[in-house]
Amino acid sequence: MSHNDRVLATNRRAYHDYFIDETIEAGLALTGSEIKSVRAGQMNLKESYALIRNGQAWLIGSHISPYDPSSRDNHEPARERRLLLHRREIARLSEKVQQRGYTLVPTRVYLKANRAKLEIGLARGKKQYDKRQAIAERDAKREMDRSLKLR
Repeated sequence: MSHNDRVLATNRRAYHDYFIDETIEAGLALTGSEIKSVRAGQMNLKESYALIRNGQAWLIGSHISPYDPSSRDNHEPARERRLLLHRREIARLSEKVQQRGYTLVPTRVYLKANRAKLEIGLARGKKQYDKRQAIAERDAKREMDRSLKLR
C-alpha cells in the first residue's frame, strides 16, 4: 500500500486477536451499488474472514450497507464477495491455511488507482495471555512516552 491510497475501512480487531505474519493485496469483485457504498465508507470488516473454496478466494462476513440512491437495484448487504487473486497466490495461501493452521483475515480496504483493494493477513490466533501481554506492553510504552514528554 502506498502513501496516496485512501483507506476506507480497517479491521483493528484483527491485530488484537491474531499475529499477522504476512499481508496480501487482493481485488474485490463488487457490484455498482456496493462500490458506491464502499467509497462512502459504509463497509464493516468486523468478524469477517477469507476462505478458499473450489479454487477461488471469497470474503465472508463483511457488511456493505445498501446505497440509498439505488433503492430498487440494491445489493445484499452480507453476501459473499469474490476476491481477485492470481491462481498461484490462491494455491500458496490454500496450502498454508491447510497445513500450518493459519487463517485469512481481512485487515483493511482501500482505493488504489480508483479500484477497491482488500489487504488480507495470513494470521495465527493469539491466546488470551498473548493479548494481555500486548496490552501491558502498549500501556508501558504509553507511560514511558508520557514521562519523557513531561521532562
